Amino acid sequence: MADLPSHYYPRELSWLSFNQRVLQEAKDTSNPIIERIRFLGIFSNNLDEFYRVRVADVKRQIYIYLNEGQTEQAEQTKLQMEQIQQKVSSLTKDFDKTHLEVIKGLARYNIFLLGEQDLNDYHAKWSKDYFRSKILCHIAPVLLTKKVKLLSRLNDSVTYLYIRILRNEKSDAYAVVEVPTQYLSRFVVIPPEASRKKKYIMLLDDIIRLNLESIFKGFIEFDGLEAYSFKMTRDSEYSLNDEIDESYLDKMSESMKQRLIAEPVRVVYDSRMPEDMLKDLKKRLKISSYDSLNASGAYRNFKDFIGFPNIGRAYLENPELPALTSKDFSEYDTVFDAITAKDILLYYPYHKFLHVTEFVRQAAFDPSVKHIRLNIYRVASESLIINSLIDAVDNGKKVTVVIELRARFDEENNINWAKKLTDAGVKVVFGMPALKIHSKLCVVTREEKSELINYAHFGTGNFNEKTAKIYTDFSLFTRNQELAQEAEDVFTFIKQPYRKLKFQHLQVSPLNTRTKIQLLIRQEIQNSKEGMKASIIIKINNLDDKSLINDLYKASQAGVKVRAIIRGMCCLIPGVKGLSENISIISVVDRYLEHPRVMVFESAGEQKMFISSADWMTRNMDYRIEVGCPVYDPDLKQKILDILNIQFKDTLKARVIDKDQSNHYVKRGNRKKLRSQIETYKYLKAKEKD
Repeated sequence: MADLPSHYYPRELSWLSFNQRVLQEAKDTSNPIIERIRFLGIFSNNLDEFYRVRVADVKRQIYIYLNEGQTEQAEQTKLQMEQIQQKVSSLTKDFDKTHLEVIKGLARYNIFLLGEQDLNDYHAKWSKDYFRSKILCHIAPVLLTKKVKLLSRLNDSVTYLYIRILRNEKSDAYAVVEVPTQYLSRFVVIPPEASRKKKYIMLLDDIIRLNLESIFKGFIEFDGLEAYSFKMTRDSEYSLNDEIDESYLDKMSESMKQRLIAEPVRVVYDSRMPEDMLKDLKKRLKISSYDSLNASGAYRNFKDFIGFPNIGRAYLENPELPALTSKDFSEYDTVFDAITAKDILLYYPYHKFLHVTEFVRQAAFDPSVKHIRLNIYRVASESLIINSLIDAVDNGKKVTVVIELRARFDEENNINWAKKLTDAGVKVVFGMPALKIHSKLCVVTREEKSELINYAHFGTGNFNEKTAKIYTDFSLFTRNQELAQEAEDVFTFIKQPYRKLKFQHLQVSPLNTRTKIQLLIRQEIQNSKEGMKASIIIKINNLDDKSLINDLYKASQAGVKVRAIIRGMCCLIPGVKGLSENISIISVVDRYLEHPRVMVFESAGEQKMFISSADWMTRNMDYRIEVGCPVYDPDLKQKILDILNIQFKDTLKARVIDKDQSNHYVKRGNRKKLRSQIETYKYLKAKEKD
């Protein structure tokens, strides 16, 4: 099949369509008001990452094409950049409108977000006292002289105030003040003056703006001060230098410094900023014609709103769904007894992640355990698993930890963990510079009756206690020695990539994942041609690999029914006659972030099922180490199928992915209202009670 542009939805625009679904949750009045505010924060955080990664990449492509004289490609990429900026502009307007609606909505519950113009005498006095006692010690203004290179001083995760120092007899001067959210909450709750009915919150930005004179008085002469917020987003890409005398860890530390001074790709500023101030700011930040410059409301860094406090009634946020205890584990004295009895499947955050941390904790002191192998992509800043691995070394166990230092935006955290683990005596492996290690594996080797037995964990998500509370993910625990041995072989491959290893059961990128998936799809095509029932079910985060998309198109044309749940990017265009009319796709966005990767192939009634760490993206197939594991236990296969079918029946939070990616909700018709994440919780809760 020829690669025709009309067969693929543009990747970056598809990603923006996903973020539009997040914004829909902020607009959805059926969501509690505090949750709506937090979705605004999620939208903003997503957009920041989009600029750091994807827009920065498009900008780099423009420069590369221009430098190589590839004029036509450069013009096409410029057009792509224009389309991105138009879509972002439209979403930003929708965001600003939604933000105002939500703030007004807060007032109906007697929660007020105070601006400078809203303060009475009590609020003004309290905020001044708070500024002097809590904030001023964290303020260090940067006075902008010719010697100061502003671009190198700014952090792209921070809101700044751009300040004009007005002087009647001299030319105006400029300064920058950082809003110190790394030390203080962005949201300052003002104690009630009299009535406890009304509750007030003031943003740190506004308190600083209100007290500007206190910052400069006595140090600089001025006749007035003006302050407007702005925020810069940098290119997140970095390069590793080729100096052979540097360790990989040192190279990564150096590359993090490069990111701090990388070029901006986006600047968002207060739309009230005067034109001459904006011109001065653009000059200091060296904004190019390919960078995005967006005017917006008075506040920057809306990602902080993910942590917006609920100072009102409990019903203003989602009711808690207490994580479930797995009876498959709780009925046994040890995790190893439980896994020996049968394979166990957990689904977070519906199940307790405690079962995973307990698996590693018990392995750390169990006298029978000889070796623990685990790979880290993202872990919590306070990690029980890391602490257990260190305990295991203290107990004389052999511990091997593979750490991916290039887990985007977690590099610094992983560098610190690598140093701590190394100091504790853990054998730390950094893998291959050419391949990111994205698999979610843990193998525990025990001595049982003079024989070494492996217990393996295969996951779709990270060993991260924090994200396990908000990301949905599967974990499979097994004592199947063929699967567990192949999991151990993955660790061998990471350390010794030149060794020829065969994986009969596992899908391992970049060795065989693409080939195995394509063979499974082609078998469905063949079965359909022979008159057998043929179907494919996919649940993934992103789909952009053209080769796999083409295979799905061929499957559709052969009569194979393809159903997919894709949370984020989807470059496949479903429902096109003669191309993809047998493919239907939905996306579910709700209180939890949908993160599992699952594949189900009808396989002439034998039904082959896999859970995986890999999305269907070129990077995951060819440039990362990923692991997909077959699910063999019939009960666990049925459980996963039941969960997938609940999602396909969602009538409240599911959107149809169509050729325009217009994000229409699934039509309910005469069906009852069904919110799949809530129904999944009920389903699993009932299972645990059986």
